[in-house]
Amino acid sequence: MNRVIKKTVSNVCALKIPRKYFCSSEVMKVDGSTSILPSNEHEKKPIINKIIPEYDIAIVGGGMVGMALACFLASTPMTKQLSVAIIDSNPALGSGLCIKKEDPPDPRVSTVTPASISYLQDAGAWKYVEQNRHAYFKKMQVWDYTGFGYARYDSRDVNKDFLGCVAENKVLHSALLSCIKDSDFKTTFYPLKLTSMNLNSNSMSKVEENSPSKEPLSAQGHSSKLQLSDGSNIYAKLVVGADGGKSRVRELAGFKTTGWNYSQNAIICTVEHTSDNHCAWQRFLPTGPIALLPMGDKFSNIVWTMSPTDSKNRTSITEEMFLKDVNSALDYGYGPHPTSSSLGTRDMFSWLKMDASLSANEFFEIPPKAIRLASERMVFPLSLRHANSYASKHVVLIGDAAHTIHPLAGQGVNLGFGDAFTLSRIIAEGVALGSDIGEVNLLKKYEAERKPANVTMMAILDGFQKAYSIDFGPLNFLRAAAFNGANHISPLKRSIISYASGENKLPIFF
Repeated sequence: MNRVIKKTVSNVCALKIPRKYFCSSEVMKVDGSTSILPSNEHEKKPIINKIIPEYDIAIVGGGMVGMALACFLASTPMTKQLSVAIIDSNPALGSGLCIKKEDPPDPRVSTVTPASISYLQDAGAWKYVEQNRHAYFKKMQVWDYTGFGYARYDSRDVNKDFLGCVAENKVLHSALLSCIKDSDFKTTFYPLKLTSMNLNSNSMSKVEENSPSKEPLSAQGHSSKLQLSDGSNIYAKLVVGADGGKSRVRELAGFKTTGWNYSQNAIICTVEHTSDNHCAWQRFLPTGPIALLPMGDKFSNIVWTMSPTDSKNRTSITEEMFLKDVNSALDYGYGPHPTSSSLGTRDMFSWLKMDASLSANEFFEIPPKAIRLASERMVFPLSLRHANSYASKHVVLIGDAAHTIHPLAGQGVNLGFGDAFTLSRIIAEGVALGSDIGEVNLLKKYEAERKPANVTMMAILDGFQKAYSIDFGPLNFLRAAAFNGANHISPLKRSIISYASGENKLPIFF
């Protein structure tokens, strides 16, 4: 009799269990309906009759691009009711990233284009960026070491308020996270790593038993099963790989890539000036480009491409010697300044010039001197990688998981934001039509829209890299002619600025 009573009580309790997510530890609630499931990686207890959480979308990778996707989904009426899991081993994502404007500058920055800023403004995230250190810039000067190749760009040439904005990655990341937490979007953070993934689950079990063979088919659906580093599992209708250039999602899903290493490293760091810098500067050197990007508060960011040997040497020398090398590379080092006589080539393009752009007649300026190293010097190897496919059933790639590019134009994160925005729109279209958001035909629409834009940008930047990897007289002249053409042919110049600002129109002038 006691056995019957116990079984009856157990069955009644089971019927009264509300439909919600369970874990082996208590869910810690934070702002809105966002929650974090604590990691139990060190616990080895058996899991018995544990309800497996089910989500509409699992975003693997809580960096800037993954968080941007969550923001775009949260701000879109058709997708704001979706449930989203964000899987990232960074425990700070659940508790929040505390950023103070007086904090020392971080060397990792991004140059955000007007198009990306527009996306983030519409999502409600950009206002958080403006609360911290950032720098809009209206002008850009590009030149090469020969003294012949030179161009100036001004936002007024295309009737824009600015060409871009430089912000530290931690500021962008914190802004996106704040946007999520201040919304009522249903997100759950898992401070764990993805270990395995089954994308072929045609039927779904809500209850996990000790023995996988005993899983009852309690519900029908089309979801993927993800196993996390603490041994727990979750289900998701769509898995988004936003986990960077060494994407685990890409690996587990079997996406192939094409690409190569550049045999170059980039040194990044922050330097200080005696006054604010309001221009973005880039000089092409025989060993690779060097960029000086304004950050605000008299700080600028250095991105300097060079050989691995040179990068090793320049990270080991003293601060004084390094600053001397930086100032030389941005001044008379490696070659002369562009001069008024060398800029006389504008006349050869006068027959193509329908009207002069405002910046066409501006003369060369010397960049501000760096007086102090304000951060550590970090080194990153450079490569180009592109996934042959971005999408298959139940899984899709965005950001660096789909493509990594040369940093010479600072377009990497902008391509990722473009991916996230487009994917959120495609998902919204699927929800509006009542489609399965993991259906491959829907996800291929995202791929068809983003792949041409990404490949074009990758090809342009790779072409620049290869063009400046050879120091050869006739080629130097052709590069200089291309620079000057871009500076003095007004329609071409406006097209280049618009394309670099995030518009998809190719930089042509006819």
